[in-house]
Amino acid sequence: MALSWFCVRVLCRRGPGRWGPLCRVMGRVLTSSAVARGHCEALVYHKHGDPLRVIRLETLKLPQLGDSDIRAQMLAAPINPSDMNIVQGTYPILPDLPAIGGNEGVGQILEVGSKVTNLKPGDWVIPSDAGLGTWRMEAVGNMNRFSKVSNNLPLLCAATLGVNTCTAYRMLCDFETLKPGDSVIQNAANSGVGQAAIQIAKAMGLKTINVVRDRPNLQQLTDSMKSMGADYIITEEALRKPDMEELFKEVPRPLLALNGVGGKSATEILRHLMKGGTIVTYGGMAKQPVIVPVSALIFNNVKVRGFWMTQWKRDHGHDLVQEMISVLCDFIQAGKLRAPVCTKVKFQDYRTALKAATTPFTSSKQILIM
Repeated sequence: MALSWFCVRVLCRRGPGRWGPLCRVMGRVLTSSAVARGHCEALVYHKHGDPLRVIRLETLKLPQLGDSDIRAQMLAAPINPSDMNIVQGTYPILPDLPAIGGNEGVGQILEVGSKVTNLKPGDWVIPSDAGLGTWRMEAVGNMNRFSKVSNNLPLLCAATLGVNTCTAYRMLCDFETLKPGDSVIQNAANSGVGQAAIQIAKAMGLKTINVVRDRPNLQQLTDSMKSMGADYIITEEALRKPDMEELFKEVPRPLLALNGVGGKSATEILRHLMKGGTIVTYGGMAKQPVIVPVSALIFNNVKVRGFWMTQWKRDHGHDLVQEMISVLCDFIQAGKLRAPVCTKVKFQDYRTALKAATTPFTSSKQILIM
């Protein structure tokens, strides 16, 4: 039976094509016993704390499928910094306990309720909002909690589409009217958001100034980021030096700054904005406040904003979320957007992934493969 399951999942991941109908029929047959049991494995925590200490692999009972629900087999789910913060209990919004970890991932629909007309077995879906708990083998939920993506997408692109990529896209589109040739500066440029911002900005004809921490493998990181389309890569230390003025002889001062770090790093990228520019904070990896010089506010009229993807989705509703996802899928299928640097880890080896996700200077996103 295990071998049969493996064959079905491999065929289904190759897209609909001639294997689609076969996958759906075989999938229903092979899952019948599992559906009857109505259970799935999930990574659960009953209290907040160190993820390696509090997360456990447990078998949970699945909710009964409602008329407007779908049941999906999770295929892959990343471990994001915000996921770890939620488990640690340091994130501003926390789920009720016990909870299943993860807010991003991609699944394949196995079954739909009688009132579901826009989705069908075999479709790929990603969560439309936070809180699903994606570190699990299966999920059951209302159809409006999911957005459809093409099952021709590379698996890792689909799995990492819903949070970081959407965050980068919205920040580039919503805060300043940017035109080809304009520049954007960002710290945490090798993060998931940073890598997405580099590629989306390039597709929009923008130049990116990318700030990273110094590290032993800096040249390797630089080469990887340039292969994604990064124009300029500088370290936090270089950002503070007068030599930065030479850079702005080649590229215009940025109108937009993306801040995922906070502290001194945020202050420094803010200093390089053109008059009237905007700094958008979406993260605080340094766990330090954003300090804005008075002169930047008075004399440069810099605007200081914040962005939270979860709130944007809740404010704009399912249809606009689906529209955004479709735009990003088009970027992927056109070869303009690829997944961040990733390491695939088997679901059962989750402890290895959690440990790597908390290791300093790890530029590779850990992806749980179900």
